[in-house]
Amino acid sequence: MNWKLIFQLSVFGLIMAFATVFLIPEMIEPCFWLAIFLFCAYVIAQRVAGRYFLHGFFVSLVNGIWITAAHIVFYSTYIAHHPNVTKMAEQHPFLPGHPRLAMLIMGPVLAAAFGLILGLFSFIASLIVKRRVAVQ
Repeated sequence: MNWKLIFQLSVFGLIMAFATVFLIPEMIEPCFWLAIFLFCAYVIAQRVAGRYFLHGFFVSLVNGIWITAAHIVFYSTYIAHHPNVTKMAEQHPFLPGHPRLAMLIMGPVLAAAFGLILGLFSFIASLIVKRRVAVQ
């Protein structure tokens, strides 16, 4: 596993964590994520020798840590820009009065779900993209 590459690609998740809190509206956020996933899948396919799916999966897990932390720390600002999250938090079956705790629980679940998607993208990219030989 190329942990250095995983953490380098997770910087996109760190940037998006703050961007979704302060800049990016809820409606166009998926477009940014699609572009990031495609880029990460391409880089993974080009730079690693195998385990493409796992590399993509772990990038999303680390992204989930960044995003969950930023959304919990800046909860008030995040909620002000994402009103649908407020509705979902109020309708949470187990923690309707504790939205930050719900985020803390759901963050890793969503990160794993998106990890499956990025892992699949990375695997597919590995079938399409020619691998770049690493110079050491």
